[in-house]
Amino acid sequence: MENFDNLGLAPILLQNLAGIGLIKPTPIQEKAIPQIVRGRDLLGLAQTGTGKTAAFGLPMLTRIIAYGKRPAPKTVRALVLAPTRELATQIHENLSAYAEGAPVRIQRVVGGASINVQTEKLAKGTDVLIATPGRLIDLIERRALVLSETKYLVLDEADQMLDIGFIHALRRIAKLIPAERQTLLFSATMPKLMEELADSYLTDPVRVEVAPPGKAAEKIDQGVHFTTQGEKAALLAEYISKHPGELAVVFNRTKHGSDKLAGLLEKWGFSVTAIHGNKSQNQRERALNAFRAGEIEILVATDVAARGLDIPLVAHVYNYDLPNVPENYVHRIGRTARAGRDGRAVAFCGPLEMTELRAIEKAMGAKIPVVGGEAHAEGGSRPAPGQQPKGKKPHRGRGPKPAAKPAEGGKPAAKPQKPGAKSAAHAGAGGNAPPSRSRRAQRGH
Repeated sequence: MENFDNLGLAPILLQNLAGIGLIKPTPIQEKAIPQIVRGRDLLGLAQTGTGKTAAFGLPMLTRIIAYGKRPAPKTVRALVLAPTRELATQIHENLSAYAEGAPVRIQRVVGGASINVQTEKLAKGTDVLIATPGRLIDLIERRALVLSETKYLVLDEADQMLDIGFIHALRRIAKLIPAERQTLLFSATMPKLMEELADSYLTDPVRVEVAPPGKAAEKIDQGVHFTTQGEKAALLAEYISKHPGELAVVFNRTKHGSDKLAGLLEKWGFSVTAIHGNKSQNQRERALNAFRAGEIEILVATDVAARGLDIPLVAHVYNYDLPNVPENYVHRIGRTARAGRDGRAVAFCGPLEMTELRAIEKAMGAKIPVVGGEAHAEGGSRPAPGQQPKGKKPHRGRGPKPAAKPAEGGKPAAKPQKPGAKSAAHAGAGGNAPPSRSRRAQRGH
């Protein structure tokens, strides 16, 4: 494998990479960076957690640094489009770290934040703009920026950007960017329809594929546990209790279901928060910052967190509800086993989710190992969103209590606590504070 210093990157970027401990490129970076430096359009397919942001960001920054002058007012030299605020924030943080000290102005614009503040920042011109499509269109309509000078267009998580939910906004934005541009599409999955749409945005592209599209990272230990919808919460609590102090993301299909599940887990003594599309940008950022710092150990989320959540210490992903879109499963479980670490992903499959499970396995081209329960007969109608179990609350004494099997009463395992410790629910009312970083360090983090 090559070093970064053999890939034609700007010296200041190499200096910053060394400073943050990045010495050797990942396979997607090694193959994509030289092609992008040469100016080629590119379709990059790689598993989640393999460094796609650096794969497009480093060569793009190298070319922009070579301009040697500031952008004109309200213009944007490079536009990076992301489907969620969380992913846009993650890209902005990474590119800013790579370009520290370089004469490059990097901005982020997303919904839920002050559009007036964003307008002021864009007035001076921007080298790299990371944006969600909706907010970008709002700013264009306000004449806060123009794309007539844009030379680079990047679609991160391209499969979702080219999905029907974004395609109309994307077409509108693409018309405003000169045809003479470099276009880069990156994703972990690329369904056939999305690949056909991608062809209309790329010119003589190089295809870089370091793993079959839709394949999960090898370091993720996957499993499916068959259960009933009413016993899922008790089963989830039992799994979480087996790994005290470890960060976990729980995916729920609906916003209401996410809030309801998070509330139930909090009542049972777990340190938990929820994020979804109904939360404000400040609420989402506070929740993610607390989770990243280890102050919150369980994050319940909709697919808003399936892409762009890059927190290396996430050890577990639980698919409380299976996704309707098979490809989203790969993105969800990709929140663990990042940066070369190991991770575990468990899917809870109810009687009415067998169709989704089979679709996921077909998309991945592999069976998910069974870790509990027995497979249900396929077919049936879907239950009401947010359905929860009727079991009793778990034991909340000073020490862990052996978990009762969900089928024998629906009781989840107790969350292990130190003598005299209070639950997360009590902590929110003025009790003990959540675990600090030093306490987490004692647990091996």
